[in-house]
Amino acid sequence: MDPTTSGSSSSLPFQTIVDPSLSLVPPLQRTFKRVQRHCFGDSNPGEFPLAETPSIVLIILTNCDLEPRDLANLEATCTFFRKPSNFAPDVQLSITELAALDMCQERAIFKPMNSEEKELLKQRCGGSWKLVLRYILAGEICCRREKSQAIAGPSHSIAVTSSGSVYSFGSNSSGQLGHGTLEEEWRPRLIRSLQGIRIIQAAAGAGRTMLISDAGQVYAFGKESFGEAEHTIEGSKVVTTPQLVKSLKDIYVVQAAIGNFFSAVLSREGRVYTFCWGNESKLGHRTEPNDLEPHPLLGPLENIPVVQIAAGYCYLLALACQPSGMSVYSVGCGLGGKLGHGSMTDEKYPRLIEHFQTLNLQPRVVAAGAWHAAVVGQDGRTCTWGWGRYGCLGHGNEESESVPKVVESLDNIKAVHVATGDYTTFVVSDTGDVYSFGYGESSSLGHSSVIDGQGNRHANVLSPKLVTSLKNINERVVQISLTNSVYWNAHTFALTDSGKLYAFGAGDKGQLGTELPAQQTERAMPEQVNINLS
Repeated sequence: MDPTTSGSSSSLPFQTIVDPSLSLVPPLQRTFKRVQRHCFGDSNPGEFPLAETPSIVLIILTNCDLEPRDLANLEATCTFFRKPSNFAPDVQLSITELAALDMCQERAIFKPMNSEEKELLKQRCGGSWKLVLRYILAGEICCRREKSQAIAGPSHSIAVTSSGSVYSFGSNSSGQLGHGTLEEEWRPRLIRSLQGIRIIQAAAGAGRTMLISDAGQVYAFGKESFGEAEHTIEGSKVVTTPQLVKSLKDIYVVQAAIGNFFSAVLSREGRVYTFCWGNESKLGHRTEPNDLEPHPLLGPLENIPVVQIAAGYCYLLALACQPSGMSVYSVGCGLGGKLGHGSMTDEKYPRLIEHFQTLNLQPRVVAAGAWHAAVVGQDGRTCTWGWGRYGCLGHGNEESESVPKVVESLDNIKAVHVATGDYTTFVVSDTGDVYSFGYGESSSLGHSSVIDGQGNRHANVLSPKLVTSLKNINERVVQISLTNSVYWNAHTFALTDSGKLYAFGAGDKGQLGTELPAQQTERAMPEQVNINLS
């Protein structure tokens, strides 16, 4: 219903307050007739004519930082918000469209775009600035873009502060820490060669690190190959300080992901590019294993903007943003059913995971573990699929699932974030509580280890279990990162909204950021790392 029809003709008693210094007449009981109120105003006293002060409305909408859906609802319910605003840069834009454009202008990835690039992005997203805003916001939610973050790589770690500085620590056999040496670091150390460069996103693989700057440039160090298998080191050249990836200089990159045998990057416009592992057209193209050139991911995603990519063992997930809603595509190796299509068949080109439509679930965040995957929906539900070994799917058993399945034991939890590793899964709720399940042999799940009389651990968790050790720190957790590798013991980071970082799991190479007592190689309980990322 249009708000212009709201109101009633009933009388409403109104008590006036009279200044006694101006009149000796006692206060009068008066009645005023309630008038119909609408956006355009008229001669009736007390009206607020929005149409005569649209600039105020625009300022309010922009400063309130409304969601695209809220802006769309305004247009749907009030004709005032649908009419041309008569403001620059486009007098034909509605107030809500102009507000969406203004909010886009505040984003780091949008500011450097010229008019033509902005218009192309608008058309790619569906022809509306509200849809562009939704696309940008979705990417920020998925990847913590322009916010602090911690990455638990295979035996080394990367931490990015909210101001864009980068710290690294742990194993450095290939120069993956970026300090110009091959020496391990047991304490967080600032990468000084990046001074003056603001980093907004990071990715870590075995012996390799990739960093994304706010200018869309990619810096890489460690193993020179983009697609070498994790356990293979021989024959690799190493780079010990961050170097600009020249083959990506013409692509404005906003995210990177490192999997086994390949790496992938996501452009500002939502296009996916991959390196290596293109033999037999596994990723829609044919390349050599040591190919250093990016190749666009061909197929259905060529004309659909992607907001997040996640790389696992020989496969890639892509969270796509379309006018009709969010969706997930998968490509690569289908072993264990991790592609989510109901089979174990490989896919050479991205394929839509259709089962989310059956579940009536709008994906919000995707995570690609080594052998299993997970998604958090807009409504807070969590889905998992793939190999279920050690209970990593959270369904109370070790059975595999070839299509996404809702984790029923989390029905009363509204999830906002999910992270996956090698047979391990973490879920973060909207209240900051953390749940974990799966394989916890290296204490990477955060639960106290139970050892039987024969010295064997029983740390596997088949259903989601509250990580009480994180609950007890009395901090709201906003991000979990854990090692996503089949060749290395795992460690886990928990980042709080105040910028504090907690670590647990394997720490034999210094990847926890603190030295362990003699004879210890891991930490079962979270301990704060001496670094503030806020």
